[in-house]
Amino acid sequence: MRRAIALTLRSAMAAALWSALPSHAAEVLVAVAANFAAPLQRIGQEFTAASGHRLVLSSGATGKFAAQIRAGAPFQVLLSADAATPAALIGEGLAVPGSAFTYAIGRLALWSADAGLVDADGQVLASGRFRHLAIANPRSAPYGAAAMLTLKARGLDQRLAAQIVTGESLAQTWQFVHSGQAELGFVALSQVLAAVPPAGSHWLVPAHLHAPIRQDAVLLKPGADQPAARALLAWLKGPQARAVMQRWGYEAPL
Repeated sequence: MRRAIALTLRSAMAAALWSALPSHAAEVLVAVAANFAAPLQRIGQEFTAASGHRLVLSSGATGKFAAQIRAGAPFQVLLSADAATPAALIGEGLAVPGSAFTYAIGRLALWSADAGLVDADGQVLASGRFRHLAIANPRSAPYGAAAMLTLKARGLDQRLAAQIVTGESLAQTWQFVHSGQAELGFVALSQVLAAVPPAGSHWLVPAHLHAPIRQDAVLLKPGADQPAARALLAWLKGPQARAVMQRWGYEAPL
């Protein structure tokens, strides 16, 4: 009898849970900057548990996503690595006006796979103890632009110019350092925190050494009439998503 009652209670609880979810749960097609892919996976799990909607993620370089969107890719939401790309897509009529907002402020880190190379103040940059420094393309990658500003602030941009290895994206920049092609490189703090197991050494670049790395989200035209896509953007502004971002080294926008 007790077992029957327990099963009945479990069934009632399950029914209540499912009844709380939307009757039309849907998929959201999301293009996400590579540096934010790991935290978005966790955010997506919590979003799905709360809403029933499921995220279908594609991670990569923001510039490549912009080209794909212009070519007709059916992404509904873009989580960019910058603020300029969402603004440009709105201007071109490819995203919904008024939908863009800063979902996170990224943090830059100088990282090496060598546990003893990078010191707590980034003095290794002036030490001459390395041959190659990896940086994402500063013309297209906000983290690369921030890296160049950091070198300029330290008075090292000209001195280290011949040692810089340019990655096509932040993911490639990380790979240059991970593979040993460069002894150290500027990457996103989130990439350092995502390493399993944690390895190497890093310096968290003080935010005052470069312009803020604003990462904006925007609702794309294919998602304009999709409640699930709008629900995801609202969720990114909430406390649960913000808590995940903080654990991954991002700052909440002001």
